[in-house]
Amino acid sequence: MTQTVVITGASAGIGRATARLCGERGDNVALIARGPAGLDGAVRDVEEAGGKALALPADVSDYGQVHGAARQAEEFFGPIDVWINVAFTSVFSPFADISPEEFRRVTEVSYLGFVHGTMVALALMRPRGRGTIVQVGSALGSRSIPLQSAYCGAKHAINGFTSSLRCELLHEHSGVHITIAQMPAVNTPQFSWVRSRLPRHPQPVPPIYQPEVVARGVMFAADHPRRRQYWVGASTAATVLANKFVPALLDRYLARTGYDSQQTSEKVGHGRPDNLFEPLDGAGGHDYGAHGIFDSRSHAHSAQAWLDEHPLALAGVAAGTAIAAALVTGKRVSGRGRR
Repeated sequence: MTQTVVITGASAGIGRATARLCGERGDNVALIARGPAGLDGAVRDVEEAGGKALALPADVSDYGQVHGAARQAEEFFGPIDVWINVAFTSVFSPFADISPEEFRRVTEVSYLGFVHGTMVALALMRPRGRGTIVQVGSALGSRSIPLQSAYCGAKHAINGFTSSLRCELLHEHSGVHITIAQMPAVNTPQFSWVRSRLPRHPQPVPPIYQPEVVARGVMFAADHPRRRQYWVGASTAATVLANKFVPALLDRYLARTGYDSQQTSEKVGHGRPDNLFEPLDGAGGHDYGAHGIFDSRSHAHSAQAWLDEHPLALAGVAAGTAIAAALVTGKRVSGRGRR
């Protein structure tokens, strides 16, 4: 069945890859982003894949622009079925070197942008008693790392805000569902256009996954929104669980390794262009697409994501492991008894 899907941050990275997947399903896709070059590319991707697309230039930090974009999407395609919040920005820098204006900007886009999108989507979906909202989160929303204080703070805030809203929707017995897909490190263009004060080129902390891998996780969450959240990538699961049980140990580990692991060996000069306040893919600009510069180091598949989408298989693996462990233990015990 054809659905109408709205995606923020649709011009590049995860949002761009998700838009193409929607196109492959024959969906109507409303694409929200700032940069016209990236939006034009996203429209081509969706239409080449078999869907219909509408480019809606907007800055998600401005509620009025998001509201206007949603109104245009419904006028063009009809009622919105799925709203996916992806848009974000960041600053790679020690906290002491970030200005108040920069921190505010990251928060307005990467946190309030999700709030604005959710507000607009809920206002349209709630009277109809149906609809799905997907927040594209991050493992960094559970376990912060150095040099990304503003981004990590925003991702933590999204988790808290979404949990509160989910409780309200359950209280109302609403037919509107909200879920979160928690992301690992992904090979997106952000590392080439994010504002950075690091001496070397920013990079995602390995293991790195291709945007298509995580986009499939986003779409699975959209199709199965009754679960609270989904973990995409083994590193996401490991990060969330490790932080739950040994957070202080992770503090020390990341203090020692977190600076180097987020930088390549390539030196970067001061003042390189970034997209914090203005898009780099402006009129006549470059279309960055879904992928960043780390294709050769990125995984095209995730066994953990497959298991997360197939809970019976996961249960089978767990049961098999438990049985094997019990058999091994039993043999050891019986062997000791015969001595």
